[in-house]
Amino acid sequence: MNDYKKIITALTGMCMVSIVALGLVGCNPSPPPPVEQTKTVTSGKPVVYQIFTRLYANTNSTNKPWGTLEENGVGKFNDINEAALKSIKELGVTHVWYTGVPHHAVIRDYTAYGISNDDPDVVKGRAGSPYAVKDYYNVNPDLAVDPAQRLQEFEALIARTHAQGMKVIIDIVPNHVARHYESLSKPQGVENFGARDNVTVEYQRDNNFYYVVGENFRVPEAQGDYQPLGGESHPLSDGQFDEKPAKWTGNGSRLAQPKFDDWYETVKINYGVRPDGTKDFPELSADYAQKDLLAHAQFWQGKDVPDSWIKFRQIAEYWLAKGVDGFRYDMAEMVPVEFWSYLNSVIKQKNPQAFLLAEVYNPAEYRNYIRLGKMDYLYDKVEMYDGLKAVMQGKCGTDVIAQVQEGMSDIEEHMLHFLENHDEQRIASPEFAGSAEKAKPAMVISTLISRSPTMLYFGQEVGETGALDSGFGDPSRTTIFDYAGVPAHQRFMNGGKFDGGQSTAEEKALREFYRGVLNLSHTDVIAVGDYQELHSHNINAGQGYNNKLFAFTRATQAQKWIVISNFSAQKSGPLRLSLPASYVTAWALDKPVYELSPRLAHHSQFSTLAVKAEGASVELELAPYDSLVLAIKDSK
Repeated sequence: MNDYKKIITALTGMCMVSIVALGLVGCNPSPPPPVEQTKTVTSGKPVVYQIFTRLYANTNSTNKPWGTLEENGVGKFNDINEAALKSIKELGVTHVWYTGVPHHAVIRDYTAYGISNDDPDVVKGRAGSPYAVKDYYNVNPDLAVDPAQRLQEFEALIARTHAQGMKVIIDIVPNHVARHYESLSKPQGVENFGARDNVTVEYQRDNNFYYVVGENFRVPEAQGDYQPLGGESHPLSDGQFDEKPAKWTGNGSRLAQPKFDDWYETVKINYGVRPDGTKDFPELSADYAQKDLLAHAQFWQGKDVPDSWIKFRQIAEYWLAKGVDGFRYDMAEMVPVEFWSYLNSVIKQKNPQAFLLAEVYNPAEYRNYIRLGKMDYLYDKVEMYDGLKAVMQGKCGTDVIAQVQEGMSDIEEHMLHFLENHDEQRIASPEFAGSAEKAKPAMVISTLISRSPTMLYFGQEVGETGALDSGFGDPSRTTIFDYAGVPAHQRFMNGGKFDGGQSTAEEKALREFYRGVLNLSHTDVIAVGDYQELHSHNINAGQGYNNKLFAFTRATQAQKWIVISNFSAQKSGPLRLSLPASYVTAWALDKPVYELSPRLAHHSQFSTLAVKAEGASVELELAPYDSLVLAIKDSK
């Protein structure tokens, strides 16, 4: 959620990315028809490709602010064809995260399909927020050629994705639902959220919502010159929304009239946490942090849990049965960790390989959500992303990278790395780095520094700038609220061929760079080998190495890699990268010289590895924003 992340960014500051976790300050401190499956053999790390589904395959380039679906177009499930999926697979992708799939509130008339109209006064944008889910048991009708068959069209996309050897992730938004939740497609025996709520009390354990007793909901006062739909007339756009009594808003606001910067389009789910913060459900003892999923499942067996827990378990089970392979949990830290133990242990009993990714921004809670909540992966936003962003923007030296990685050393394989997603600014936007080239060294480090998965946001690999003013969405971020096209990605799409036929030479070269880096991490087992940083040793060596460079090694018994990246717009100049004497022994370097094989190299130069008793070294010259990944030949 954009608004929450803005608060987090303001609190952490430009370059103080490690305050919470490390205590550091400053920038430079020391089921469809069966489809034949393609078998995927993975020896490296998972690679997630995030598609904003509404935008991904839209070929319309009108891009009128506040434009309708008819004016600006929309991508459909069916448009994500075999060619599109093969182009994704070529990037080394193992999992496709289809963002915005569950049916969310949207300003378009689908009453012919039995769907009620949504009110622009409580919908952000015209196309709606993907995180204001209206019906968890169906999909966004905008995404279907035939809205009556929308679920079947998504099931076919799941099958096509599986046929290319990739797995499917969708969102579950456990903290909140749309202001007007109404499931038309719920299975027999499943009730709507709030169907049995006692609305005369603020809180009751098995209520799905919290209530502002005695007050009706009032639409928030708009900020600036904002008007729903950009001021366009609409029968429901009257400054009113009928909700009696008012419910708490998704971000926890207890006001009957939330503020404009609250998540006013959503209502908060009650998980059995009383208004005073105490818990109205069984709690896990601390030793469950060391226990496995089966022990967690056994703990919850037969336990009396709040009704909202059961409803979200039913939702997860429904999508698993449809062939979905995992979930990205929005704002997971706003939901009690015990619920995650309950849900994730159920999911893993049904699909041990399910990919479970959580959006969590509080480093102090990371270990709880991994160890007690049994998450596979968390966003590494407040640590690694923020650190790399500050380095790219010239606000920090590369010291911060070593410090973040050290602080995460006990959980680093659980911290998913990314440089863009639907909430973040595009790297090439002037508000971020102003050039997609500046992402190159950060991408090498983000991808290869740890055993964690890497995520790529569609359009990042061709340098999309996110410059459009689409209506509700902010320029610098590709809109998530509007109907729009994505220009750089559309050039790659080439009218549905997905072959880069209209891409510029620069865009083609950038995509090839991403393909090389991601495939290196996905296909080679050394990407999950042992990490050791060389930065601290070399920053003090005074042999041409500086705080615009970052170097480390990865190693298995069979392979040894040296990785170095240059964050400067200038050539590094000749430098000597040193490996301490401990490497000579640990890597059994018993020859005076070793040839180096480039696993990733573009315009930079390197020599052989010279070995002496006091250590080893290699002479290098790095081009601007370039990186080297060098494998030591014949090492033991």
